Parts: sequence; structure tokens; C-alpha cells
Amino acid sequence: MTRVLITGGAGFIGSNLVQALHAKGYDITVLDSLSPQIHGEDPMASPLVQSLDGKARLVHASVMDKDVMAEELAKTDIVVHYAAETGTGQSMYQVHNYCDVNIGGTSLMLDLLGAIEHSVKRMVVASSRSIYGEGRYTDAAGNDVYPGARVEADMLAGKFDPLDPATGQPYTLQATDEGSKIHPSSVYGITKQVQEQLVMTVCPTLGIEPVALRYQNVYGPGQSLSNPYTGILSIFSNLIMQGKSINVFEDGLESRDFVFIDDVVAATMLAIEHENAPGFAYNVGSGVATTVLEVVDALIAAYGRPTESKVSGQFRLGDIRHNYADLSLISGRLGFQPSVDFAEGIRQFAAWAGTQGPRASAYERSLEEMKERGLMKGAAE
Repeated sequence: MTRVLITGGAGFIGSNLVQALHAKGYDITVLDSLSPQIHGEDPMASPLVQSLDGKARLVHASVMDKDVMAEELAKTDIVVHYAAETGTGQSMYQVHNYCDVNIGGTSLMLDLLGAIEHSVKRMVVASSRSIYGEGRYTDAAGNDVYPGARVEADMLAGKFDPLDPATGQPYTLQATDEGSKIHPSSVYGITKQVQEQLVMTVCPTLGIEPVALRYQNVYGPGQSLSNPYTGILSIFSNLIMQGKSINVFEDGLESRDFVFIDDVVAATMLAIEHENAPGFAYNVGSGVATTVLEVVDALIAAYGRPTESKVSGQFRLGDIRHNYADLSLISGRLGFQPSVDFAEGIRQFAAWAGTQGPRASAYERSLEEMKERGLMKGAAE
């Protein structure tokens, strides 16, 4: 059997990938630090961890553990590298930790692969849409533009869209393709960019086929409802189930590309198995931009609970305005097409979350931490 090592494989995406790999007969090892932020104080009781039982061998260790990593790499054929700290906002005030784990762990793994005997043939690295920073836009003349970080003074004045200085009007949003400018606006994005570049640069020198997957905003049944850095679907779901008001940042028209977990697993299986996959970085998304206000409306409808929402004008430094994926490359080379639209995905997610929550979350505390560090701005709630 083909042996697969999934670093960070007890997380949301990794544990779902395990199910697909197991169904196809792979020999799977999951190496994971079992972070309390993701799995709680008793990680072995985590549903994500329990879902691995009978399907994968679990190694409780960090990617920074040189001896353990060397031992596991020596007996694998394919590496799927998910291990990383993942909170965009948190990364802005835990800079050393994010660089240490995300960049240091990846570089250690590559050093080991150059030093030990192994049979690794392919490595799939989880990259991120965050490496793009703002997505692709066009100006009034139809030229591609890639705006930098938004100006705090503009945002305090309620001007949240990147503006064309020639007209004073917002640029026109376009789908972001893999040839778009790489200019991350958060420490997390910087570390994912470096992770991707390390793998894509070093692996070929070691005779290993590299593949990078630039995941958009992944969601679905099973994702953490308690981790405040998981994303707005979990955050808003907890608030709705508790009967609390939802604080909508900016003007609510900021958008993201939400991609359902089943589609992410399907794309990852193609990266593992398809002969055309190696040597490229691929966007993995739905190819659709969905605004935060659309998310709020969809969740309230799905739970069937009247919920107050307030557009507060608050914003976080380092956040982007828009980004959604152009899927032409992964569609053309690997035949990937997303199969679950946002309406169906939200229906499945809310049906599951309604049986699980609400859950205690450190969301409010995470906002306080950002305020204390001057990263949360704008009008009071």
C-alpha cells in the first residue's frame, strides 16, 4: 500500500482527507501536535481526533520534533503538509510563533529529506489564498491592478474598497488567478507564501514532486465551533445559537470565496494522485465571491432563528477586502470542478452545527487582544 504522512492531519481538512484516503486503501499516518486551540484541553476526546480511529496511525508530535519527523519521513511515500498555525489576526501579534512553526517546521522537514534515506515521491503543501493579499482588480482603463494594504484613514471614513486614484472610485473586482501578484497582508500570509516557495523550490532538487494548493475559505460539518480563528461561519453560528447579536465588520460587503470541505478533499486527492499535478500551485475554491452580509442572511435562514445584526464599521488591520479564485488552471490540468454551492453547503453545515452547539469560544477575547495591540479599529459596536 502507498504510505501517506499527513502533518497536521488531525485538523479539519486533514481528518476529512483521511476518510477519503482510507476508502481507497492508503496506509495513513497522521502527525499532529493536537493543539488545544483546535482540539480543546482533552484532545483525545475531540471528534476530529476520534474520526481517525481505525483509519490512520496517530503520532502525537510537533513538526519541530526532529527525531520524530526523521523517523516518520523515512517510512512514507507521499507527504501532505498541513501542519501550521492558522489564525490570520492572531499571526499579527504572535509573529515569532507563526514563523517558527510554519516556516521553521517546513524547512526542518526539507532538511531531513535531504539528509535521510526515504522513498518520498510527492509532497502536497497546503498554501492559502492569503498569499495574494488583496485579490485581482481592474482599473477604469481595464488594466490589472493589485492594491496594497488599505489606508487606515480611508477605512475610518467608511471607505473600505481599494480606490482607483485616477477616479476616486473603487476598482472593479476580478477573479484571482495563480499568476496574480503575491503580496500578503498578514504574517500568516507571509508564512504560507514561504512554505509554498520552500516546497516548490527545494523538492525538485531532492527528486520529490511538489504540488501546492492555495485553499480559499474552507468550511463544512466538523470544523471547530470553539476556535475563534476558524472563520466567520463558526463565529456567527455560535452567536446565532446563543441568541446574541452579530457584529458585522466594515460595511458587510467585503467578500470571500467559501469552498465546501468535500470539494477541498476532492481537489487534494487529485493533487496526490493525478499525473499532471506536480510542479504547479493551484487555487482551490468555489470560484464565487460571497459577501459577509450574504453569509449572515444565509446562516440566520438556515438556523431559523431571528437574530439581530449590526454593521459596526469596525475593521482589523491586515484584513483584505475581496478575493475569490479563478479555477481555470486546476480545472484545465486536473479536471477539478466544485460540486457543492454555497446554499447547499450552508444547509449541511448548519444542520450539523445545530446538533453540536453552541460552544464556548474565545472569540470575544480574541477581539480584545487585537484592540489591546491596536489592530482593531473603527466605530464602537
